[in-house]
Amino acid sequence: MQTTKPQTTWLLLIRILIKATLLFALINIVFALLDPIEAIGSVSLYNTVLPGRERLPYGEDSARSFSLSLYNIPAMINSHVVAQPKAADEFRVIIIGDSATWGWFLKNEDTLAGQLNAQQLKTSDGRRIVAYNLGYPIMALTKDVLILDEALKHQPDLIVWPVTLESFPREKQVFSPIVQNNASRLRRLIDAAQLAIDPNDARFVTSDFLGKTIVGQRRALADWLRLQLFGFSWAATSVDQFIPDQIKLRQSDFEADAAWQSFKQPTTLTENDLAFDALTAGLKLAGNVPVLIVNEPMYISTGVNSELRYNSFYPRWAYDQYRDLLNSQAQRNGWHYLDVWDAIAPEEFTDTPVHLNPTGSAQYAQLVGAELARIIRE
Repeated sequence: MQTTKPQTTWLLLIRILIKATLLFALINIVFALLDPIEAIGSVSLYNTVLPGRERLPYGEDSARSFSLSLYNIPAMINSHVVAQPKAADEFRVIIIGDSATWGWFLKNEDTLAGQLNAQQLKTSDGRRIVAYNLGYPIMALTKDVLILDEALKHQPDLIVWPVTLESFPREKQVFSPIVQNNASRLRRLIDAAQLAIDPNDARFVTSDFLGKTIVGQRRALADWLRLQLFGFSWAATSVDQFIPDQIKLRQSDFEADAAWQSFKQPTTLTENDLAFDALTAGLKLAGNVPVLIVNEPMYISTGVNSELRYNSFYPRWAYDQYRDLLNSQAQRNGWHYLDVWDAIAPEEFTDTPVHLNPTGSAQYAQLVGAELARIIRE
């Protein structure tokens, strides 16, 4: 009986290892050349094997929320119910915005989109008005433009864009990881929609050749896979954020401080201080699709030093000037514009000046729904 010599066995193993290493290197090179990470994001178990999510995935407490934060915008959108084909009798309304739109500490049915859908609104020709929650908990208009750019692929008939002053500072437009990690998308929008952002901003994450390989993209690939796997637990529970039994309420008393952002004392704000170009860019991207810009409701304190500050976010001088500038822009440019900044009672706000409880959200949705009906009738 012939036996294999140990030296022959080692040579065979070394040859297998070399071939495997070369094959792995070749696969990585091809992957980097194709750069398919966003195309992979378009592959999803949601809306096929799994139901689509009712809001974009966000959060790091995956054990309790069956969700996660990731940077792959196509993967986020394709996990959402908006990626389903549009029904023939559907008038599709997409809502973008910050955590107030996303629904911080709210169940899906209590968000602005959920409350609008509960109204069962219809157009004059009998189509169902169906609202889709594409808010994302980052306060920056540029992030909204990135999401809107992808969402427009899903045939909206109307866009609702709630905004607030905290999303307007120029220094915040590139501060969020989701913006920094979508540099190529944003650079395209800088050219196409005239965003006033430096395309060479040092905060942009730009991958070299190694960064585009499977090894370099391992986190993005792992996040995409985790999103698919979390879908099974989410589908069974409908839990996509952890809502505590007790929510610590927003601050109502303040120091004698009128500072806002980089301004240490009251000053005169101009349109150049705020990212109105991001609003204009979003409207340009929307093209013939009507956009309703909403100055969203906020908490107004009557506590200590409330004569200086409306709330922990805003001194009165800054917010009042912002409202004047936004209203002036809306009138000058003929925007669809709804200002409901003081329409909701203070007791309906929860942990921040812009987060509503279910009662406040329902009241907000009534105001937005009425304005939607008016725009659609035009």
